[in-house]
Amino acid sequence: MAKHAGMRLLAAADFALATPPVVLDAAAIHLWYFRGVGKSDHATLLTRLLSGYLGIPHGDLIIERDLYGKPHLVGEHAARVQFNLSHSGASMIVALSRDQALGVDIEDGLRERPWLALAERYFAPAEYRRLARLPEATLAAAFIDLWSCKEAVLKALGRGIAFGLHRLRFEWDVRGQLARLAGIDAEAGDAAEWQVVRLAPAPGVAGALAWRGPDRQLLAFAAPTGDLCR
Repeated sequence: MAKHAGMRLLAAADFALATPPVVLDAAAIHLWYFRGVGKSDHATLLTRLLSGYLGIPHGDLIIERDLYGKPHLVGEHAARVQFNLSHSGASMIVALSRDQALGVDIEDGLRERPWLALAERYFAPAEYRRLARLPEATLAAAFIDLWSCKEAVLKALGRGIAFGLHRLRFEWDVRGQLARLAGIDAEAGDAAEWQVVRLAPAPGVAGALAWRGPDRQLLAFAAPTGDLCR
């Protein structure tokens, strides 16, 4: 696991090949990355992953979404595991914890977008100015990196991007890597209370994991999708 001036990075080599479930300690967070996933597989992968961790038939799981669209378990098993997920292109990632609210985002592939116009509209002014100074060749990747970190925080908060991407601000280090969450509206606590981990589980894939609270043991896994989708 690499560090960049305080912000960790989980690269592909940090995702160990495994088949779920893996014993989840009370103070740990697990990440599961799936590649080659079709849209029709998302629900199946999630329910079978959760049922494996809970040790119950997947048909016994009830998953609903709250007012802000965040999925959660309901019923007698709701208090046993916290989770969040994201999917993009052919990638899907799921974060799991026993008692920690989590947010995770993943972006698979880059499509041509008006990056600076989007940054000016959605990001904090200082972030826009920083992106505007970048060479065109690196702008898209930097935008996606920042977007993923912001979205992960807001998903952990439980509000999603409706909270406002401009209401939290990141800073870069001297090498141009995202370094830390520098500010966030008081409604979401103090920026120093937040943990943000950048993710690069495969070439062309970027993402982030976030939670509000102390640092935790973080274990990352890459799993074959075939067995879980049968």
